[in-house]
Amino acid sequence: MRVYQTNEIKNIALLGSAGSGKTTLAESLLYGSGVIKRRGSVDAKNTVSDYFPVEQEYGYSVFSTVFHAEWNNKKLNIIDCPGSDDFVGGAITALNVTDQAVILINGQYGPEVGTQNVFRYTEKLKKPVIFLINQLDSEKCDFDNVVNAMHDIYGSKCVQIQYPMQTGPGFNAIIDVLLMKKYSWPAEGGMPVIEDIPAEEMDKAMELHKTLVEAAAENDETLMEKFFEEETLTEDEMREGIRKGLVTRSIFPVFCVCAAKDMGVRRLMEFLGNVVPFVSEMPKLHNTRGEEITPDSNGPESVYFFKTGLEPHIGEVSYFKVMSGSIKSGDDLVNADRGSRERIGQIYVCAGANRIPVDQLNAGDIGCTVKLKDVKTGNTLNGKDCEWKFDFIKYPNSKYSRAIKAVNSADTEKLMAAMLRMRQEDPTWVVEQSKELKQTIVHGQGEFHLRTLKWRLVNNEKIAVKFDEPKIPYRETITKSAAADYRHKKQSGGAGQFGEVHLIVEPYAEGMPDPTTYKLNGQEVKMNIKGREEINLEWGGKLVFINSVVGGAIDTRFMPAILKGIMERMEKGPLTGSYARDVRVIVYDGKMHPVDSNELSFMLAARHAFADAFKAAGPKILEPIYDLEVYVPADYMGDVMSDLQGRRALIMGMDSEAGYQKLQAKIPLKELGNYSISLSSITGGRASFTTKFASYELVPNDVQQALIAAHEAETEDED
Repeated sequence: MRVYQTNEIKNIALLGSAGSGKTTLAESLLYGSGVIKRRGSVDAKNTVSDYFPVEQEYGYSVFSTVFHAEWNNKKLNIIDCPGSDDFVGGAITALNVTDQAVILINGQYGPEVGTQNVFRYTEKLKKPVIFLINQLDSEKCDFDNVVNAMHDIYGSKCVQIQYPMQTGPGFNAIIDVLLMKKYSWPAEGGMPVIEDIPAEEMDKAMELHKTLVEAAAENDETLMEKFFEEETLTEDEMREGIRKGLVTRSIFPVFCVCAAKDMGVRRLMEFLGNVVPFVSEMPKLHNTRGEEITPDSNGPESVYFFKTGLEPHIGEVSYFKVMSGSIKSGDDLVNADRGSRERIGQIYVCAGANRIPVDQLNAGDIGCTVKLKDVKTGNTLNGKDCEWKFDFIKYPNSKYSRAIKAVNSADTEKLMAAMLRMRQEDPTWVVEQSKELKQTIVHGQGEFHLRTLKWRLVNNEKIAVKFDEPKIPYRETITKSAAADYRHKKQSGGAGQFGEVHLIVEPYAEGMPDPTTYKLNGQEVKMNIKGREEINLEWGGKLVFINSVVGGAIDTRFMPAILKGIMERMEKGPLTGSYARDVRVIVYDGKMHPVDSNELSFMLAARHAFADAFKAAGPKILEPIYDLEVYVPADYMGDVMSDLQGRRALIMGMDSEAGYQKLQAKIPLKELGNYSISLSSITGGRASFTTKFASYELVPNDVQQALIAAHEAETEDED
């Protein structure tokens, strides 16, 4: 394989809803470009993309697959991404390291929620988009309805390059209004017959051709002037206008294909090779210092590792993009993230599980290598005198969580090691060892996402695991002021223990003024502040600790011990044992003994005094509340709202967005536990949602009483 220059390389992400046919299209692209000799199929479990056992078990893509195609002296690096929203991490990674999105649309259903999700990511990342309507041979396909739906959602930017002469089982021909030719195929697909457009199709073809010419001309002043003068453009001028429109996202070309029958695929390859922008024509990426990095083969050597695959008999396969310079086998590089030195062994270009050795890859190119010592997903390796780092891939918040543990406790360490390895493959699997909840929590994008993780642990790693409902990280606080005192006294021969602490607790709110007076036992007591500490608690909220002791009742050297005793009780609230937050404590009096007082005595006295005051200060339980956005077809809106209201959700607003309804709500974390399963069931998998932590809020009284009762029962069982 020859070495391609930066201006000969194009990087493309293949996206779409589950079932839109990406894996089948990938087979046809590989076959058409000569990378493979025969096309596999999903049913036969022999495709280049879905080669992992878990993918063959479920019949779904779980991981993104990197492959390449050489076409007309150009190199196309293509990343085939999973369609399920549960595996969105692969799509986000691919979009960040490629320059062009090809979004497949199932001709039977038109734009689906998965289409909307990936389109929003292309919008956020400002990536060019080509739409590809697939499965035109399906009886349910209504091409005109699909195009109308696309215009409703994406507007006039959707411009047809092609249309089918008919859809359904008889589909075998399209009209291409860029080339103004008819393409037809034999029943088995393959090489097309290219002919002039039939007379009966000419009016429709000319109308769409004119629309395409106008859309192309709008992206270049020179082309626009020529269009006004001559009302037409040459084929090359149209390609140039479309290329510029792709870069600015002012045009979304629409193509037709039947990937399963290899119809339209070669024409798509021509367009990708001739029109899609090169790496060198796209906006530049920035490093972590904000510096713009030009993909220059003569620049400093810098390589970003965006994906890790774990393969049997090989181990870690590390996929990279050359950000600058040229990488060669045997290069010695420095890991900018870990400080270690790394020698690159053999480098390859990819075709799924097949890898072709190459001697060199230039800036903008994508490849892989194996057996690196100390490189993880997200690391950057640099050559001499280069210290760049890259951190441009941002993943969505998790949507579904489960507590996980090994059935055999002896496998616990092995389980953690396996999950950390697997997170290198998919960074949207997040593992958390919660000290607060005393559980290992695994977070993911949905129930299917975590079920896949479990399948791999059981079948690949041979570790039996169990999923449980994760506990909720409740918080405790107080709603009014209260005072308490406690004397700790212990005498058992020799030096004893003595400490007495008088304190006040009250709710703390940001910006509230320091206290001046309090009414204690019917008398007003003036506060004389001698010291103030504001502690940002690691679990959220604050503790404000004020020393207002006068007359030397408690020596200043005992204040740290008093604070330590209070903090111990803050870590285990009296209602449910949850962390306490947003409390102000004023220590205003006490007693000490010249011989028997020590740090331990005051720590214990403070702990008891604080607990007594807290219980008398109207303690309340707080629960985590999340902002929820649900994207749902209008037909299901009523059912989705009813379900949310049954989950104690507060509807904040509704809006229409790109053909779907967007519902905004606030919902307790407790009610989100199985929401992804419920939403999928209600809408037949046609809705999606995002969540983000919002705040802690008071739980209703009935919920609080149930939580306290459950905690008391649990405590009794432990006793």
